[in-house]
This record gives sequence, C-alpha cells and structure tokens, in this order.
Amino acid sequence: MLAILLTAGTALLGAGIGAGLVAIGAGLGIGKIGAAAMEGMARQPEAAGKLQSGMLIIAALIEVIALFGVVACFLIASNNSIVEAL
Repeated sequence: MLAILLTAGTALLGAGIGAGLVAIGAGLGIGKIGAAAMEGMARQPEAAGKLQSGMLIIAALIEVIALFGVVACFLIASNNSIVEAL
C-alpha cells in the first residue's frame, strides 16, 4: 500500500513539474518568435505582413504543442487518482 502511495505522489509531482515546464517552454518560444519578428520588421518594414503572418502561424503551433503537453500532464494526474482509490 505504501508503495502505491509513493508511486502516486511521485506521479503527481512529475505531472505538476511537467505542466510547469511546458508552460515555461511555450512562453520562452513565443517570446523568442516575437522578438525575432519585431527585429525583422524593424530591418525590413516592407516585409512586415509576411513576417507577421508567419509569426502567428508558428505561435499557434507552439500553443498547440503546449496544450498537448499540459493535457498529457493532467491525464497523468487524473489517472493517478484512480490508483489512489484502490
């Protein structure tokens, strides 16, 4: 019984750390994309439309990957609560 509780606690801890790391990674990635796009628009203002549309597409893809990671962590945490009930 103690082994199940230790495993359950470790899984919850891992899920929480994983969700936090996913959020930090997505924030850093979108920040880097925004900075690069702003620098590119400052250097070539005539290409601002193409840079902005590309930036938005890549930012959306990063958000989808981050959402997938957070959902996976929540699934780990919720599956763990079923093990604790046993």
